[in-house]
Amino acid sequence: MAITAAQVKELRESTGAGMMDAKKALTETDGDMEAAVDWLRTKGLAKAAKKSGRVAAEGLVAVAVSDGKGVAIEVNSETDFVAKNADFQKLVADIAEVALETGETVEVVKAAHLNGKTVDDVLTDAIARIGENMTLRRMHMLQGDEIVHYVHNAATDGMGKIGVLVALKGADNGIGKQIAMHIAATNPAALSEADLDPAIVEKEKSVQMEIARESGKPEAVIEKMIVGRMNKFVAEVTLLNQAFVVNPDLTVAQAAKDAGVEITGFVRMEVGEGIEKKEEDFAAEVAKTAAGK
Repeated sequence: MAITAAQVKELRESTGAGMMDAKKALTETDGDMEAAVDWLRTKGLAKAAKKSGRVAAEGLVAVAVSDGKGVAIEVNSETDFVAKNADFQKLVADIAEVALETGETVEVVKAAHLNGKTVDDVLTDAIARIGENMTLRRMHMLQGDEIVHYVHNAATDGMGKIGVLVALKGADNGIGKQIAMHIAATNPAALSEADLDPAIVEKEKSVQMEIARESGKPEAVIEKMIVGRMNKFVAEVTLLNQAFVVNPDLTVAQAAKDAGVEITGFVRMEVGEGIEKKEEDFAAEVAKTAAGK
């Protein structure tokens, strides 16, 4: 298949590879972006295995906590202008409180009542009033002896671009917020090795096997190399095994233990993650609007 300049540009930006290397990777993988990233990694040509797809949706993540229970929700809007609007922020805060009281799923929250109407109808009214499409995209509930929350890049109290909840067993003495801030910064894939998606582990192992084979070493040596590399991978992507940002000499698990608590779960939610937004020419859009088209 024909490889476009846009595909090459996207792959270069996501991996740091050179133009010709990016083009060759796409050619070798028939334009499959994820496979091309893996191909570059096996050749040692990718500087980083960044997530495919750009985070581009706008809106807010809100967190609400009460009596050992916490909820994080994401409400999307078309532009960041709306996310800064006080009416929109009030709406998101109200929905978060409804989710904390009644939420099990997004569908349940949408059907719950807010000011005499369903949340879904309230959103519809807001769309008509503010003039932008909005959606309650997702929510996540967390329970524990104690729930600590943190919002990064806060737009107002309890909401911003990244929301974090941490469930602790034992009384928090201040370590909870530090752990929540650590999660916001490092974005761990899972709590522990047991919680990791097996598909993610197998994919990483496959990539590391190919990288090791490029060295030309015997299979017996490669197997030993993979054990060490996979241990390092697990330490990097699981919260309990990560080096604690406050004190890198300790793992997060050890820091929590030293503080007399156990981390039993966490939620990290970032606005727009996993959604790719179409790039637009802003000047052209303004001209189009001015012309009444």
